[in-house]
Amino acid sequence: MDLYSELAWRGLVYDATEGVRDALAAGQVTGYIGFDPTAASLHVGNLLVMVALAHLQRAGHSPIAVVGGGTGLIGDPSGKTIERQLLTVEQVERNVGGIRGQLARVLDFDSVVAPARLVNNAEWLTKLTAIDFMRDVGKHFTVNGMLAKESVKRRLESEEGITYTEFSYSLLQAYDFLELFDRFGCTLQMGGSDQWGNIVAGMDLIRRVRGGKAHGIVLPLITTAAGTKFGKTESGTVWLDATLTSPYEFYQFWFNTDDRDAIRYLKFFTFLDAARVDELEARSAAAPERRDAQRELARQVTELVHGADAVRAAEASSASVFSDELTGAALDAIFGSVPSSQTNFAEDGWAMPMFLTSNNITASNSEAVRLIRGGGITINNRRIANEKERLLPSEAIDARYFLVKKGKKERFLVRIARN
Repeated sequence: MDLYSELAWRGLVYDATEGVRDALAAGQVTGYIGFDPTAASLHVGNLLVMVALAHLQRAGHSPIAVVGGGTGLIGDPSGKTIERQLLTVEQVERNVGGIRGQLARVLDFDSVVAPARLVNNAEWLTKLTAIDFMRDVGKHFTVNGMLAKESVKRRLESEEGITYTEFSYSLLQAYDFLELFDRFGCTLQMGGSDQWGNIVAGMDLIRRVRGGKAHGIVLPLITTAAGTKFGKTESGTVWLDATLTSPYEFYQFWFNTDDRDAIRYLKFFTFLDAARVDELEARSAAAPERRDAQRELARQVTELVHGADAVRAAEASSASVFSDELTGAALDAIFGSVPSSQTNFAEDGWAMPMFLTSNNITASNSEAVRLIRGGGITINNRRIANEKERLLPSEAIDARYFLVKKGKKERFLVRIARN
């Protein structure tokens, strides 16, 4: 398949400008996607556009990853109901540094044919004066047109309204597109569907200022089949940084994908071809309990983000914590790879709700009580039936470990710390 057909088959084209398919087929195109450095790490929600940029490169085109060191100081109002908290220059620079390595896992910056580029828009935006910005950029946009943007209209209708700072964001992003057009001949911008207005603004600026032709492709914003926001779990955001979300937790996030989403996510987040995806779809339809699609999804994405060793370690950890045969040696090997904590030795044991809460297994004692009464807590393969009982040191595996199962999927390892 040609690149556009590939992206369309994978469900990655939510909308596109007229002529972009022909432009991609006519020769090498330089395209970019922006990444907002509002945190020190990217998360699984960013992974969709990272993979899209990798598809662009694999098809022989030149990808640019733009880290918003400049626009990150402002904040994009798209998809937001309230204004983002403004970051300091130091915070943005620190976050930009954390993102670079994650992009390098997906993009090839050493390719001979079409090397990826990483640029920081602080290079030009921090040098742009207010007068230059108003004369060279602002004069090409009408306030009427800016007010018509969906992200602006939503905020104007809210109690908070929208500040001039955020109102001007789309002009800064349009200027990014113009700058990349001038520097690298960039004629394509990609992003989430909430970026459509910003992309069109950049295309218009290139046309008006340079008489050039540019294109845009936007990807769908993902929701789960259950209607929940993609990339969120009970414990919070799923990060690409292994120190924020361990490879084990990352693997489990993908392995626990709903049956209704598994094939869709294989198309979105992996580079498996149509024949392999069709095979996994058929196997999953025949035996959904085997979770073949989810297992392959977890393997592919975990290897992409963390490497093959992380996949092997995550699967070894899973085998240990989901096994009925628990040994101290096996738990020694995975401590820290799964959600783990230490608790001080107590000769008379621990009150059950306090044990669960103090080890971050439950958010509160009331949640602990509710789960116990509902049969949702198992410790060392023993279901806890009474919230008033105490957990005794003698119940620990090898006098050291408690493996806590919360519901059907979550596992926590608690080690007794002895002085």
